[in-house]
Amino acid sequence: MNWIPLTIVILYIVLLFVITWLTRRLSRGGMIGYLLAGRGLPFWVAAPLLTGLAVGGASTIGVAERAYSSGIAAGWYNAAWAAGAVLVGLIAARRYRALEITTIPEFFERHYSVSGRIVGVIGQLLLQIVITSLQYVAGGAILSSLLPDVFTFQSGMLVTAVVFVGITLIGGFWAAGITNIINVALIYVGVFLAAILAVDKVGGIDELVAKLPSSHPGFDLGAIGWSLVLAWFLVMCTMTFSVQSVAQISFAAKNSLSAKKGFLLGGLLILPIGFVSAIIGMSAAVLHPGIFPTEALPRTVLSLSPFVAGLVLAGLWAADVSTASALLVGSATLVVNDFIKRFLAPDLGERRERIFSRLSVLVLSVFTYLLAASVSGIVRTMLIGLTLTTAYTLVTLMTLFWPGICRRSHATWTLLVAMIALALWLILPQIPSFFQSINLPHPIYFCWIVSLVTFFLVAVLDKRKIKLEE
Repeated sequence: MNWIPLTIVILYIVLLFVITWLTRRLSRGGMIGYLLAGRGLPFWVAAPLLTGLAVGGASTIGVAERAYSSGIAAGWYNAAWAAGAVLVGLIAARRYRALEITTIPEFFERHYSVSGRIVGVIGQLLLQIVITSLQYVAGGAILSSLLPDVFTFQSGMLVTAVVFVGITLIGGFWAAGITNIINVALIYVGVFLAAILAVDKVGGIDELVAKLPSSHPGFDLGAIGWSLVLAWFLVMCTMTFSVQSVAQISFAAKNSLSAKKGFLLGGLLILPIGFVSAIIGMSAAVLHPGIFPTEALPRTVLSLSPFVAGLVLAGLWAADVSTASALLVGSATLVVNDFIKRFLAPDLGERRERIFSRLSVLVLSVFTYLLAASVSGIVRTMLIGLTLTTAYTLVTLMTLFWPGICRRSHATWTLLVAMIALALWLILPQIPSFFQSINLPHPIYFCWIVSLVTFFLVAVLDKRKIKLEE
């Protein structure tokens, strides 16, 4: 019965491209029109764009995998993402939009130095390229796991790439936003339907609790350890303030109020998906004992009716495509704004800006696809790499809310030292061992300590105040 879910996925792909083609005129103009939607995103587009960026393979399949052995507590991953989005909405979204900037590194040069911008864009690009590569891997895994007679892992990756790269090339940020309305709706339908039917197959919530293995933590929210939960919240609340693809949603909003409302609504939309995916993983522990945890969600979906399986498959794949589109636009914006326009061709007209924007999308997509096909351990690299955003977030928030303490060399040195700290964490086993011994196992704690110490040392040693705007 593979033709039923395959037909649903094909119809979904066709729908995405039809919507992209119909909305392509919205992205007219140069780089701002194409990569920032002409700074015209209403909150009802910004919210699903943020939700689609947050809810990818890690938030669905990854959470179900962890919940297979750790229970409902795995859902804290998405709750942490939601908390970060709400914090940005309450604290920074309006101010980001009022700045009229295009990238975080541009903000650093405006207040600090050219070197701060260069270091900033290099770190941002490395981080976003790795996360984008993960989306190819997740897309290939979803299609090959749920339609093994149709897709291999490699062909699944290729189809995933063709879809989200095609959407981005044709319609830019507007297309990513509009198609994410469809994506988020499909994610909700697919994940909730899978959870409801899986629990029903077990016999209901009470039966699920009763049939779980005696060693399984079930609905214990603290089963994974509160220090790890806190680390997830620190990572996500840090990341949402300073990763380009997230901040870019604020920069592209119609106005400051739309930016704020988009992040607040996006946070509410992100929140439940993790806990619902965790329930699927817990149901798999009853329905399919003894499997590899990574098979928890795919195996559960395959046991449902072909029509339901098709909807769930399309929803899971939608989560991956929606994340990848926003990441690709964010990376292309960094290349065009912070390299090409800043150092190579500052006087580009609108037409050439649009050409370079599309070329950047194409080149980045090829590069990230090759990286995904050849590099292992991307998930671990992503989770560790996100801790680098401690330095970005610290410098950004200090500039916005405590500019009097900021000095000209803050951006350069805080970012560089944070990068070195991450490298030391990976190279010297003594550092993670020490933090594990004091029950702080995640590198986010180490990076926050290093970033804060560096920031305040620079504040003492450098007497040059930053450039402030009227």
